[in-house]
Parts: sequence; C-alpha cells; structure tokens
Amino acid sequence: MSVLPTNLSSAGVANVMTQIRNYQANIQAKSITPPAMPTPMTPVQSQVFTLPTGPAIGEFSKPVGPVTPPVLQKLQTNDLQRAVDNPTFSELVGDSFQQVNSLQKLSQAQRAAYEKGEDIPLTDVVLGMQKSSLAFEATLQIRNKVLKAYEDILNMPV
Repeated sequence: MSVLPTNLSSAGVANVMTQIRNYQANIQAKSITPPAMPTPMTPVQSQVFTLPTGPAIGEFSKPVGPVTPPVLQKLQTNDLQRAVDNPTFSELVGDSFQQVNSLQKLSQAQRAAYEKGEDIPLTDVVLGMQKSSLAFEATLQIRNKVLKAYEDILNMPV
C-alpha cells in the first residue's frame, strides 16, 4: 500500500530525491574541505632591547610580597569586623521581640495622647496602631512556623 499521494508522480519523487542528494553532497564537500591557510606574516625586524643592569643598592633588603591596596584592606577589616559582630540567633530573636514591643508601646502612647486631646494627627495614631498590629502578626506567624518545624523534626523517625 502506497503512502504517497496520488498526484505525486514517480518523476516528482525522483526529482526531490535528486535535490536531497545534491544538498547532502554539498554539505559533505564543505565539511571535508580543509580550512584556508593563514596568510604568511611579514618577517619581524630585529629590535634592540636594553636590559636593566641590576637592582639598586639595598633593594634586595626590601620585603617582597603582594601589596594590598588600602581600599581592599578596609574592606577586609570591615568583613572581619562584621564576622566578629554578627549576633547569635537568640540575640536576633530577642532584638526582634524588643522592636515589636517598642512599636506596641509607641502605639499605646500615641493612642493615649490622642485620647487626652494632645496635638497628634489621627492618621499617625492609626498608622502606628497598624504598624504594631502588623509586626505582632508577623511575629506570631514566625513563631507558629518555628513551632511547626520543631514538631516535624521531633516526629521524624530515627
């Protein structure tokens, strides 16, 4: 059973096959041809070089080694200082709790001042309350995630 359509004649198929073979032959001929030879270079004219006569007096006594630029020295000392000053996990958690606590105290103080009739805009009071609420909710969610992770680790089979 023929897969070819009926309107394709054998001459048309032979023509297509001939074109494919020609393309293949062209591709093979291009891949077989060696690369073009580089053009010869002009001869180099001789140049006269003068060599140094030697080190100056006392130059060998100077320490030789890599010299660190001052900018790099400053960056390295800053990195070392940061490495020494990095707080521990418990310090970071304690600081974050203190920040949330200070936001809540500030919010309470603004609300009390507004209720007393002091000159504090209502928008500042509401904004402070929203900040403290958002900080508390974020802290609560982080606490929940940490507890969940702890429980997952605790329930892992050994």
